[in-house]
Amino acid sequence: MSAQSLTVETTQRLEVTDVTDQVRAAIPEGATGTVTVFSNHTTTGITVNEGEERLLNDFESALDSLVPDSGWEHDQIDANADSHIRAMLVGPSETIPVADGKLQLGTWQSVLLVECDGPRTRTIQVLSSE
Repeated sequence: MSAQSLTVETTQRLEVTDVTDQVRAAIPEGATGTVTVFSNHTTTGITVNEGEERLLNDFESALDSLVPDSGWEHDQIDANADSHIRAMLVGPSETIPVADGKLQLGTWQSVLLVECDGPRTRTIQVLSSE
């Protein structure tokens, strides 16, 4: 197994960032097995979907509509319960097949970091089972 940490800078409170190229670069040459992309943060998520800009904007709008910004018990601590709930809906990781060092994503699939409490500097782990 190999592991690599990636750093992602986010610029908005709620945004989706395509990290596919960074994940690809972290896969050992010739590896076959799986790669797990994991967020080390409770207010970010990882998902696989199409990285088309309008769709990503729609996804951000959907998360914003599904989970109101305020009115949560946790807000009494640090006013970011909405971020935690949005991240829980997305989930912290994705596992993707790898063959001969290449991600086996579908034609339109990308690996996406979903920032729910930015802007921040985020760390994601890329764990390859070879």
